[in-house]
Amino acid sequence: MAEKTPSRAVTIKDVAAAANVSRATAARALNSYGYVGEAAALRVAEAAARLGYRGNRVAQALRQGQMPIVGFVPGDIQNPFFAHIAHDIDFELRRSRHSLLIASSEEDLKQEQELLDSLCALNVRGLIVAPASAVGNDHLIRIAEEGMPLVLIDRAVTGVPCDVISVDNDNGAYEAVSYLIGNGHQRIGVIHDDSRIVTAQERLTGYRRALTDSGLAVEPRLMAVSQSTVEHAIDATIRLFSQPNRPTALFTLDSLMTTGALLALRSMGLSVPQDISLVGFDDFDLATFTDPQITVVSQPVGQIGPLAVRMMLDRIAGDDSAPRHTRFPTRLIVRGSVSRLTERSKTHP
Repeated sequence: MAEKTPSRAVTIKDVAAAANVSRATAARALNSYGYVGEAAALRVAEAAARLGYRGNRVAQALRQGQMPIVGFVPGDIQNPFFAHIAHDIDFELRRSRHSLLIASSEEDLKQEQELLDSLCALNVRGLIVAPASAVGNDHLIRIAEEGMPLVLIDRAVTGVPCDVISVDNDNGAYEAVSYLIGNGHQRIGVIHDDSRIVTAQERLTGYRRALTDSGLAVEPRLMAVSQSTVEHAIDATIRLFSQPNRPTALFTLDSLMTTGALLALRSMGLSVPQDISLVGFDDFDLATFTDPQITVVSQPVGQIGPLAVRMMLDRIAGDDSAPRHTRFPTRLIVRGSVSRLTERSKTHP
């Protein structure tokens, strides 16, 4: 006698075909999110009952808000800054019996909007977000006004009524560039991300302000645009230092750019700090493994994740007080990557 073949589990695709609707419509009807017309919803329910469809209980619990899950949308999870924060958020949430869903926006505003819509459809308990842009944040305003607990980290944006944790990027960059100026540097290059990201804008503002306050011109030829990746920073550094009368010092706006700059300078046969002085924004492991060690603007990264979770859990517990804004100061850590220029070296790079 032939062995009986086990019956295949009924899927949403099967239910959709039997009800003559799209899979998306069937999913909305079965999981109770989004709009579905009354007639279509009835056909889906009848088809599911007839076929013996058993839904994904975990997905249903998510959508009904029965599972303690918080969503985190960083700019780029490959950036050590966000990787550190993600680790801390996960650790703190698990202590309170919550779980974490992470989805990187890759610094793309449209992708951020789509990810947040998906997380809201899953009915997560709250959202922690590093906004990809200083503008176009209607989706964040809507999420906050609808009552979803929302904490913005790293980047404060105007008009979103929620808790915010940021860093004093402007003054951190100002202190770094002023330190270079104090060591005799006047041709100070910068590698920056010419984007809508708030942190990049604030750090570039600090760079410009330090030059202006010292009576130095802000020269476009000393400013190289790079995406926040090692590869792009390598290309930007080579462009910057291949020109005549090159900079004597370089300021980079994040750790990935600093890494790229170091690799590029080495490939060009330029030594730090003998040929080029270097200061980077954001401390990172490589900064202390190099010889010399790199002078950096340090952020209190270890405090951001735990504070974000505390704020989030307060809101989940029902705290409806006014939005809170915590802005951490930065700290310039002086190491060995900056040399003092003599009058001769100022004119003979």
